[in-house]
Amino acid sequence: MEGENLTSEEQFLIIGFTDLPLLQVPLFIAFLTIYVLTLIGNLLIVSIVYSNSHLHTPMYFFLINVAFIDITNISVTFPPMLIHFFQTGTIISLTKCLLQIYLFLFLLGTEFLILTVMAYDRYVAICYPLHYLSIMNKNMCIQLATGSWLGGILAPLPHITLISRLSYCQSHTINHFFCDFTALMKLSCTSIHGIETLNYVIGSIFALAPFIIVFTSYVKIMSSILNMKSIEGRRKTFSTCGSHLTVVILFFGSVCCTYMRPTSKVSIKENKILALLYTAVPPLCNPIIYSLKNEGFAKGFRKTKSNID
Repeated sequence: MEGENLTSEEQFLIIGFTDLPLLQVPLFIAFLTIYVLTLIGNLLIVSIVYSNSHLHTPMYFFLINVAFIDITNISVTFPPMLIHFFQTGTIISLTKCLLQIYLFLFLLGTEFLILTVMAYDRYVAICYPLHYLSIMNKNMCIQLATGSWLGGILAPLPHITLISRLSYCQSHTINHFFCDFTALMKLSCTSIHGIETLNYVIGSIFALAPFIIVFTSYVKIMSSILNMKSIEGRRKTFSTCGSHLTVVILFFGSVCCTYMRPTSKVSIKENKILALLYTAVPPLCNPIIYSLKNEGFAKGFRKTKSNID
């Protein structure tokens, strides 16, 4: 199957998450559960924010953006992976592979930028509460969100251009659960030095720089929280900020460990685990951290539920 037919048609065989028969059913159930819970949680955010006027604030405006990104991004990777559990491998053309890579990187880059904007929004709200409404006005929110989406749209184009020019001389088997470009690069018989250099450049702009901004924002937020007189207020804010920062570190860290190092040093098994961390954990945890632990959202949820009942 890996011989002349796949090579001449420039198609690839995606193995999936595991080829061990005993793990197929448990992993399928686990990943299907994660996928369904992620969809429900993020759709719940969108519907409740939309239907409650008191949640029409900058924070929830950006949160809807994150929810939409999480729904779309996990839908790019998880459904194909779930299909893999019912067959020995999935054949994908280079065109479809490049499309999946583009969508994944586009949504990944956009989420980096939106999370950075959200950290800035919280920084202004907590550190400069008297100037918050004048700084984070409607036009500013729209501009920040639009800039994030445009940045995400443009970021993957250099990668796609370089990857499309690679030649594949031997194996056409991608040992991954989706068409990840690091796994694709391992199959190339031409130089990938240009793509690896591009990884460092794009990664520094869309991952390291945003992470530094997010981390700095939260350091200043934590400092302001310490000056709060209310012990209960400090506890609640610390809990929410700490949970958010933990997921952000996990998200940014796993992406950087995967893409910002030489392809030759990337372990296939390790790459799959890291990919699972940044494709599944943040979309699943974000609804809990940003909304379910938030008193304003809980009020909106109860109001929406009472209207339905």
